[in-house]
Amino acid sequence: MGREREVPKKSEKEVLSYTVEQLVAVNPYNPDILPDLENYVNEQVSSQVYSLDANLCLLRLYQFEPERMSTQIVARILVKALMAIPAPDFSLCLFLIPERVQMEEQFKTLIVLSHYLETGRFRQFWDEAAKSRHIVEAVPGFEQAIQAYAIHLLSLTYQKVPRSVLAEAINIEGLSLDKFLEQQVANCGWILEKGHGRGQLVVLPSNEFNHPELKKNTAGSIPLEHVARIFPILG
Repeated sequence: MGREREVPKKSEKEVLSYTVEQLVAVNPYNPDILPDLENYVNEQVSSQVYSLDANLCLLRLYQFEPERMSTQIVARILVKALMAIPAPDFSLCLFLIPERVQMEEQFKTLIVLSHYLETGRFRQFWDEAAKSRHIVEAVPGFEQAIQAYAIHLLSLTYQKVPRSVLAEAINIEGLSLDKFLEQQVANCGWILEKGHGRGQLVVLPSNEFNHPELKKNTAGSIPLEHVARIFPILG
């Protein structure tokens, strides 16, 4: 039996991932696959992978089998979904979780964290997350995922951002921030400038959102004859 299991020579992660995807695709409403889906949530956490489809499938099964619901698993699903922001994964998952479960303290905390992120209130987010380390630190990569989102949001809004604003958004200060900025300058095209009485400024890479002139004017690309055809219709 042991030799037969060694023949494919695939890692446990690869086998589990493939099996879960098959189960979800073939029979997503079969309660017998619930333990496999729960195990896969733990696999996502330990291996820092992510499958929204598998997690949504598990939450739907919990709706049909509420007595089998694991709040620890649900919390991990929500943390992973929060890490996928700005994708709407958190809301999609929350919609499938009963209100009585959402009223538990750990879920109320995650909902508050989600609200802070959606509204760009990063200082409040990090302060709240610091009070709930037992929830968020149970999922490796959480801090890095939120920092990446904060940088993404800043890059959509600012051409130049004060060092203090960046530090607050990503929750890094002092020498750690110096090292982080060095890496970004070397690898991501960031530029550091001296501000006028406001300390250091960080020049973020140009994109069509922080430099509107880079955005393609789709209206200008419409051929005149196409526009002319509209007038008879409007008339």
